[in-house]
Amino acid sequence: MVKFFVYIAIERKEAILDPQGKAIEHALESLGFREIENTRVGKLIRLTVDAASPEAARAIAERASEKLLANPIMETFSVINVKPAV
Repeated sequence: MVKFFVYIAIERKEAILDPQGKAIEHALESLGFREIENTRVGKLIRLTVDAASPEAARAIAERASEKLLANPIMETFSVINVKPAV
């Protein structure tokens, strides 16, 4: 087995309001960043997974996300990176 770092991005679904994202967007606009829009706030989770391959580590992280890490009613998730832990 090899240890892998697996990074998972969790975001609210587009239909779900994101007041924190809206507040950040307004603050950025007041600082002159008028070209930024549709700001959303999410979570980045890093897991250390013991697995035989990067594909196996990804599958474990996806199952963990489906069962616990992401709320399927309000959130989406995506495994964005799998790399050997050093």
